[in-house]
Amino acid sequence: MPRHIVPLLASAVLALAPTVHAAIAKTPGTIPVPQARRSVTHASVVIDGQRIRYTATAGTILLKDKAGKATASMFYVAYTEDGVHDPGKRPLTFAYNGGPGFASALVDIGGFGPRRIDWPVPGQAAAAQPPYRLVSNPDSILKATDLVFIDAVGTGYSRIVGVGKPKMFYGIDGDARAFTQFIERYIQQNGRFESPKFLLGESYGTTRSAVLAQDLVGQGVYLDGVILCSTVLDFATLNNTPGNDLPYELYLPSYAAVAWYHHRLDPQPPYLATFVQQVERFAGGPYAHALFEGAALPAAQRQQLAAQLARYTGLPVSLWLRADLRIPLSVFQRNVLGDRASTGRFDARFSAPQLQPLEPEQGDSAAGAATTAIWGALSASFDEYLQHELGYHSDRLYVQSSASAFRAWDWSHYQPPLSALDEGVGSSTSLARVRNVAPALARAMSNDPAMQLMLNNGWFDMATPFFATNYTIAHMGLPAGLQGNVHEYYYPVGHMLYLNPAVLSQLAHNIDAFIAGAIRRD
Repeated sequence: MPRHIVPLLASAVLALAPTVHAAIAKTPGTIPVPQARRSVTHASVVIDGQRIRYTATAGTILLKDKAGKATASMFYVAYTEDGVHDPGKRPLTFAYNGGPGFASALVDIGGFGPRRIDWPVPGQAAAAQPPYRLVSNPDSILKATDLVFIDAVGTGYSRIVGVGKPKMFYGIDGDARAFTQFIERYIQQNGRFESPKFLLGESYGTTRSAVLAQDLVGQGVYLDGVILCSTVLDFATLNNTPGNDLPYELYLPSYAAVAWYHHRLDPQPPYLATFVQQVERFAGGPYAHALFEGAALPAAQRQQLAAQLARYTGLPVSLWLRADLRIPLSVFQRNVLGDRASTGRFDARFSAPQLQPLEPEQGDSAAGAATTAIWGALSASFDEYLQHELGYHSDRLYVQSSASAFRAWDWSHYQPPLSALDEGVGSSTSLARVRNVAPALARAMSNDPAMQLMLNNGWFDMATPFFATNYTIAHMGLPAGLQGNVHEYYYPVGHMLYLNPAVLSQLAHNIDAFIAGAIRRD
């Protein structure tokens, strides 16, 4: 594939703040504080036939507590268009991945930055082996907006320093506060006060975006738009626990879409979108009613429901009956393709052999089909990119995913009630609102009523199913007058929307149009 990017110029590592010392005084309980630094390079990329020259900055920003003591060093990669008449007013998008505990390399060279990985397609096992190709990205959204990709504390090169403690950052609210301070400091250091501002989060990054949007608006940093990719705002829509049947309803359309993709249906519906709408009506109607009935559901009706579920998913009637009409995700993954393979969770287009087909789950050591296909390319390519193209060198290892951050994560979320009518046992505690951040996003949009919301979901995403997103948005308490600010899009791909090259082009143009439309509304 021909390269359309100008070779990067020699980089210079610049000290940002000469007053920041390499280490603070040796006070008990403190960690040495590194100098904030950055590496600046220049390149260009062709997007829609237009050559865009840009500056790439890889660097760090120090976070501080109220006493002015350093608590963390956050790493970022920024791309800003050169030659703009008024660069301080060009749109600016802050982007990040999720996890929690994942760095943002995936959304950078995965699909939205000016360089991207040439991803393997489903079934191309050899393409998952090195060497990998990093190519010019004609579908980067750099045409519409400057980009700042941020690594959460504990991931990438971002780490706790000074008087910082894990509990300050490893949790829903602490993580959002860290991103809020980073964004405020970046805006201040780079004079971007007047830029139209956007957030772009993937997966848990969408959870972060909801709380972050509320925090930023509360600090007077108003947003033109929030872009969510593979959304999860209310974890009760995903986690099937005893007494919570909602996830079974919300996963069913995704089961049907995956069965359609793998041709497990007989007859095979010709059009995916039409078929999914039919299954959604069934899931929210007869199926939801049957689950509500529980043990009171008559046997004949149970048999009819199982037969319909089998037609929609390709799973046998007997399995649906044995499961009491409730099939968890792991069971679906291991049965929809028969005993040959298990589908991916993040992207069910991918599949992996079942080493132990009689076991109920793959086991803790199983990486998953989609992860197996892309992880090697991501890890090697980003390290290569940072050192040889962006000129950023470190004696530390770049942390693509942090198990320690995930294990330490505080899932409590202290969300003030939207209404004084909120009642119930435990409703005055954080437990009443744990793992549901949709009200925070509703609060941010009501306080910043011009803010636009974009939702991007994959048909074959089994980690954050699209019907769960629809349900959450419909129940987030957004005033009727702001419903028109919500824009939804669906794509034939899984969790990482950019893994399908055909989808990436469509996704990029939709984001470009969303940004342009959000700015025009101001």
